[in-house]
Amino acid sequence: MRLAELAKYLEDIAPLPYQETYDNSGLLVGDHNKEINQALISLDCTEEVVEEAISTNCDIIISHHPIIFKGLKRFNGSNYVERTVMKAIKHDIALYAIHTNLDNIFGGVNRKIAEKLKLQDLSILSPKENLLNKLAVFVPKTHAESLRNALFNIGAGAIGNYDQCSFSTDGLGTFRAKEGSTPYVGTIGEQHTEPEERIEVVYPQHLERKLLVAMYENHPYEEVAYDIYKLQNAYSSIGSGMIGMLPIALSELDFLAQIKENLHLQVIRYTKLKKKNIQRVAVCGGAGGFLLPQAIRMGADAFITGDYKYHEFFDAEGKILIADVGHFESEQFTQELLLEIIQKKFPNFAVRLTGINTNPINYYI
Repeated sequence: MRLAELAKYLEDIAPLPYQETYDNSGLLVGDHNKEINQALISLDCTEEVVEEAISTNCDIIISHHPIIFKGLKRFNGSNYVERTVMKAIKHDIALYAIHTNLDNIFGGVNRKIAEKLKLQDLSILSPKENLLNKLAVFVPKTHAESLRNALFNIGAGAIGNYDQCSFSTDGLGTFRAKEGSTPYVGTIGEQHTEPEERIEVVYPQHLERKLLVAMYENHPYEEVAYDIYKLQNAYSSIGSGMIGMLPIALSELDFLAQIKENLHLQVIRYTKLKKKNIQRVAVCGGAGGFLLPQAIRMGADAFITGDYKYHEFFDAEGKILIADVGHFESEQFTQELLLEIIQKKFPNFAVRLTGINTNPINYYI
């Protein structure tokens, strides 16, 4: 298939606008029109991973972390980033990254961690704001249902675990068609009153262009009356981290032992034990220390993440158990997640997981 088909599917699941401002997700190297036959999935894209792709005839490497985070001014192989990109280009291997946009969706990286820990009753720990708009469109009652369904088909009207959500009010629209117009109802030069419905739907901002196209295509009027409102509402399905409940409360040491087993860890760094059972647990793959205040506010007994610095452990202040499991270790199952996502849509497309451990950190135990 074309690379564009795979990229579109991944970006429908984890839209690029959901990535953080510092991130660089998406197609980093390659042509959208390139024909691809086999993909290699890895947490990181390194020279070794590119060599593995060459040896296994993979056309594309899909990694969680982008190999390119900032602009490159030259390609002379002076560092591993330049060498990796140069080697991929030389061998016509596309590089695609799906990073914080995959972190921030409900079914993404943190959901996979929560599944490994057997957490239940999951919700986003810190939902994002300013990602939603509302469309209010005025339409003749005869076309209200078909227009509403067209908007739903684009993805409007999804709120939490509900979809096809809308609100409608009846009213009377008035207009006078001027010379040169082609009115759907009414007569040129005469004021007309038409029974209309005002349909309101909430939608993610990145769907706006598609939504407006669908609105125009399914509206009978030559001039469509509509309003768009920017919302500050939190988007409950999109955001950082995840929080959930263990089926049964565990002692702190039993909880740490379970983490170590389920996440296949060599070591866990953690704060002073509070002699309190653990049941409500917050998680964030990668470096999630910025979410500690939210985890405390949400009543979490424990917070699992990676990349904690020495002084940051003091921020627990006896209110919560912090468990630093490591950056790579917290995100290692992202490869498994990507394999599941791709095979669900393209069961006959060849996808393989890297055999290389790209964790740059080693432990002497």
